[in-house]
Amino acid sequence: MAGRRRPRDHDRPDHPGIHRQAARARRRMTIHPAIGAGKTAVITGAADGIGLAAAQAFAGLGMNVVMADIMGRALKKAADAIGEAALAVETDVADRAAVQALRDAAVEKFGAVDVLMNNAGVGGGGDVFSGEDPWKRVLDVNLWGVINGVQLIGEEMAASGRPGLIINTGSKQGITQPPGATAYNVSKSAVKALTEGLAHTLREIVDCQVDARLLIPGYVFTGMTRRGTDKPAAAWTPQQTVQFMLDSIARGDFYILCPDNDVPRSLDEKRMAWTMGDVIENRPALSRWHPDWKDAFAAFVEKP
Repeated sequence: MAGRRRPRDHDRPDHPGIHRQAARARRRMTIHPAIGAGKTAVITGAADGIGLAAAQAFAGLGMNVVMADIMGRALKKAADAIGEAALAVETDVADRAAVQALRDAAVEKFGAVDVLMNNAGVGGGGDVFSGEDPWKRVLDVNLWGVINGVQLIGEEMAASGRPGLIINTGSKQGITQPPGATAYNVSKSAVKALTEGLAHTLREIVDCQVDARLLIPGYVFTGMTRRGTDKPAAAWTPQQTVQFMLDSIARGDFYILCPDNDVPRSLDEKRMAWTMGDVIENRPALSRWHPDWKDAFAAFVEKP
């Protein structure tokens, strides 16, 4: 009949591609009650890396994104590239007044905060005898930045009665404790403990609809790890990491333990189990790197 188009195979209701598209659409709609069109996410460390990839992903789901970072020029450029749904707020997360101003800007612009991603972080800090200033910088950003976000933004989310989600970015190093980066390890160990305590506290608040998740990235090609212009084969991209995070949130995972192209989850699990075994079996501290235990650790990893 004139004016009518014969349906192509992939238009037919029973075509597998239609079902795959519908499944993807359902996943996008059901990631979490706080994630969806018209909702608002506040993301720290959003000028680059995982934070920027998260802002782009949330905006792609129809959300407003409030992007915070201390790197003002790069932050504005990143927000401008996303468009009208993005608000750039230059923020030092170690400064409580600045985090309060971030919260106020988000509420003034978009009305409420549905997702808080405490992602800002710095590397370095050194080992135990590195001195006060390097340690203070790492702890102020990596730990107090998260505490400030949780207390100044997260607590209000918890009291609102609205569905909400708080994501704190930790690190595998905060669990396995590789020597030489003790300041960083301490900061990320504390973020793990903080987020676990936060999850429990949120569960105990009557009628609270906010929950917490701990993002534990693998090797990701970001400004913190970048040593050149080309991504190493072992590293994941920030976009891969954020997609894994969203898939994990949709599954209900609290510990979002990300692999990469070099270390599979099975090896991460063995490293973490060995670390806890130091306490249980009363081995020397950080026995994984102790010369007397090197062979035992290698044998443990090789066990099926």
